[in-house]
Formats: sequence, C-alpha cells, structure tokens
Amino acid sequence: MALAFASSSSSSAPTAFSGSSFPFSSSSSELKAPQIGSLRLLDQDRTHALSRAVNFSQRRCSVKPVNAEPKRNDSIVPLAATIAAPEVVEKVEVEDYERLAKELEDASPLEIIDKALEKFGNDIGIAFSGAEDVALIEYAHLTGRPYRVFSLDTGRLNPETYQLFDQVEKHYGIRIEYMFPDAVEVQALVRNKGLFSFYEDGHQECCRVRKVRPLRRALKGLRAWITGQRKDQSPGTRSEIPIVQIQYFFQFQV
Repeated sequence: MALAFASSSSSSAPTAFSGSSFPFSSSSSELKAPQIGSLRLLDQDRTHALSRAVNFSQRRCSVKPVNAEPKRNDSIVPLAATIAAPEVVEKVEVEDYERLAKELEDASPLEIIDKALEKFGNDIGIAFSGAEDVALIEYAHLTGRPYRVFSLDTGRLNPETYQLFDQVEKHYGIRIEYMFPDAVEVQALVRNKGLFSFYEDGHQECCRVRKVRPLRRALKGLRAWITGQRKDQSPGTRSEIPIVQIQYFFQFQV
C-alpha cells in the first residue's frame, strides 16, 4: 500500500513512499511533519518517530475487516434467512349445500344458473351433449357471466351431432372443451369385444371406457358442474333430484 506524505516545509516537494518507508526532506536530515489525511505527526526524534510510525502501521493492520469470521465472544446477529416467519393457517370455507338447495328451491332456471356461476366462477362447467342441453347454455349466456362448457366425445357420435356442436359454438361465441376416451382402452375394448359390444353387455364396459372415465377427467379440475337432467325423463329415479347435490361417486364436491 502506497501512502503519500506532504512535508510541512515549503522548500521541499512532497514525496511518495511505499509500505513502511517514511518521508524525509531532501535538503535536511531532520524529520518533518508528515500528514496522513487529518492526522498530523509532530517533530520528534527520528528513532522515536519511526517507532511510532511502525506502531501506527501495526494498529492499522490490526483492524478487523468487515468480512472477518467472528470469534467466540463476538456478538452474532442472525441472518434474515434464519428468522422463521409465523405460520399462517388458511381458513377453508365450508359450504352448506343443503341450505343453498333450500334457497334455490323456488328459483327460476335462470336464477339457479346465475347463482351457480356467481358462486363458483371458472370452477364450474356445463355438461353439454346436444338436444335440450342447449337450454343450459342459453341461460348461462343470458346471465352475462363467463362460463365453461364441456362435452364427452365417445368416438361414436353421428355427423349431425358434430354439426350441432359447431353451430352452438358459432352462435354463442364459445369453445366447447371436448373430452375423449383413452385410445389404449378403446383399442383393447374393440380388440376383445368388437365394435358393437354395447349391444351385448348392456353398455357397461363401453360406457365406462367412453363416458365415465372421460367425465372423471373433465370434473377433476372443477368444483361443480351443471347437468341437463329432467325430472320427467325418469319418474322413478329422477323425480326427487335436488337442485344442489353432492356426488361422491365422482369423488367431487358438487
């Protein structure tokens, strides 16, 4: 480290020295009064002054650098990363669906769908298979709220059904989310039982592969769904269907 010392005498020019060297006047052997910043050394005996300069240099070297390791008795300030934040417990709202169904008991179809879209937002979907299910999309459209529509493409639909889907998308300005059966499962089903197994085993295996499992995948990312079940279609099984129903079969909330 080089230090610049300025002589107090006007007759001699300042001289720079390195390390522990000490400045002397070029015209005299006497020690002048050098300055280090605001520190001024007084005129003293050369040997005594040199000793003081060496001690001063040693004191400067003994100053602990900022990044030095702390000793045993040094106070240690914990880093911010070591301070644990208080645990925050999120409150989960528990819905009373029986109460909700009671409130909507005398509501109109438009009021029911509006309430459903308001409550679940993007976490609810309308199941659409054509025909009278268009009424659900019409009511959802009338609410003015955003809504999602999904449909199960079994791979055995008529061309007219696809044409209807296309017309619905264009009329309402929406995109239907199509769910398809697993190709490997369909291939195994057809290989083992042929193309028309649904005529022989009561639709059970065919519907499980082409409808039930795709429906599970469709509902996996939703909290609720709207279906077009009508009470007059099957008085024995659907006449008592509530407006709001929890369906554990799909391991789903609503």
